[in-house]
This record gives sequence, C-alpha cells and structure tokens, in this order.
Amino acid sequence: MKMRWTSVVWSVVYLLLLLSLISPLSIVTVFFLILPATILFATLNFKSFLLHVIPVWLIAMIVHPVNLLLAIYFVIPAIVMGRAYKNKAPAIRTLMIGAGTILAEMLVLLLIGTVFLNFDLSSYVDDIVKMTTSPLRDVGGNNPLISDLAWTAEDLQILSNATMQMIPFAMIISSFMMAVITHSLARPIIESTGFHVPKLKPAREWMMPRSLIWYYLIGVVIEMFARSSSNSFLIMIAANLVPLLHICFMIQAIGFFYYLGHTRKWHPVIPLLIAIPILLFPPMRIIGILDLAFPLRQFMTKSKR
Repeated sequence: MKMRWTSVVWSVVYLLLLLSLISPLSIVTVFFLILPATILFATLNFKSFLLHVIPVWLIAMIVHPVNLLLAIYFVIPAIVMGRAYKNKAPAIRTLMIGAGTILAEMLVLLLIGTVFLNFDLSSYVDDIVKMTTSPLRDVGGNNPLISDLAWTAEDLQILSNATMQMIPFAMIISSFMMAVITHSLARPIIESTGFHVPKLKPAREWMMPRSLIWYYLIGVVIEMFARSSSNSFLIMIAANLVPLLHICFMIQAIGFFYYLGHTRKWHPVIPLLIAIPILLFPPMRIIGILDLAFPLRQFMTKSKR
C-alpha cells in the first residue's frame, strides 16, 4: 500500500503513545501501545513500515533513551499480530499468539532482570505493598479509634506473599487484555482500509473446551491440599489456576445467554445486560460450568420446541 495520510496519522499516534510511557498516563496508554504499530505493519509492506516507525523511534529516543528499548519491546507483538492479520489468520488464533508473545516477553524480561541485573521481584513487591498501604498505616497509627485496625508487619508480609503468588495470574490477564484491546480496535480500522480481517465468532457461538471441567476439578483438589501445605509452588498453582478457570467459565456463561437470546429472539441488549451481573457476581459462573458439563444449550432449544 502506498503511503497515505492515515499512515502518517498513526505514526504520530504511535509517537505520542511512546512518549506517554515516561508520564503518569503510562498506566493507561501502555494497553494501547501495540495498536499503531500493528495497524502500520498490517496495512503497509515491510519497507514502508520501517520508513514510518524508524523516525518515530529516533524522536522518542532523543526525548529519552529508554523509549527506544520500550519501542522495540512493544513492536514485537505488534509485528506478530500484524503478520497474522496479513495472513488472514482466525481471530482467536491472532489473539492467542498476540497474548502469548506479550507473556513470553514479560517472562524473558523478568529472567534477564533477575539473572543479569540482580532484580529481586520479591523485594520489589514488598516495597510496592508498603508504599500502597502506607496511608492506611499512618491513619491507623494517628487515630486511636481505629488503632486496632492498623496494619502490622505480619499483615504486610501476608499481603506481600499473596501478591507475589498472584503475579503469574496478573501477567496472563494483562497480556490477554492488551491483545484483546489491540484486536478490538485494530480489526475495524484495518477493515476500513480495504483489507479483510477475520473477526471473532459471535458470542452465542463461544464454547470453551470441555476438558476445562477436568482441569477445574484438579485445580479444586490442588487448592484443598494447598490450604494445609507449606509448599510455595503448590500454593502458587492453586492461587493462579482456579481464578483463570473461573474467568473461562464466566465467558462460557456469557456465551450461553447470548445463545439463549438468539434462539428465543430476545432484544440484543438483554444478553448484554445479563453479562454485567455475571462479571460483577462471580458465582454466576456456575452457569458456564453447567453449560460445559451438560448439553444445556441443546436442552434449552428442545424445551422451546
């Protein structure tokens, strides 16, 4: 595709997002950083792509050298997802390889920091926990009425350990969220330029693998043993596996209600309204579990007849 003004606009957006990484806005803008490079790679040939991103990298590096490292870090998943769009890969595959690439980069970065830069993740988490709970401790210490609720050193250590155990869960969820945000925005934008990009199946067709039921049973058993165990590895598996499966079952439950709404000819907004309490009231994931374990959708269809 020849250079067009839209490509220049996305290059400017890319530059602004890179520059935002050294500002407090980075906590939000980091989730959109893959988007411009993905659109540029998917809609341009490789030479044109370089002509757009290299000037952006140079300007960002002049502002702050660390911006170049961050640009290279985030351009890798952008190229992976952009290549998937060019090859017209199924949407779910694009999401998975995008999220997998981001997660792999996180793990590699953590490994490099630990081995070569003497980065201690545990100490870093301790410092973050102490910093975030400092206002609560100060309030409790200065107010005799709530002094009994003040955070003790033991409380802080328990919170720090729990946070440390949830690091894998946080990395997986953040990687997937970045891929989902990128796909949700990139697909219609790329489509508008004349390229066909496969989209996700309708929500009514969402079906998780039935094997998740067995993984869930295994996770529950591990969780039971972990409660009375001092094995940190076992505790970490229980702290991460079961919550991830809970999210899968919530997605399955949302898909079930969209399917029910489609077969019963409901107004499109009704399944959306039902999806909100599923997200806010986690026990409703039991519907997703039942939908996987039993032919719930077929039963509902037959009952209509």
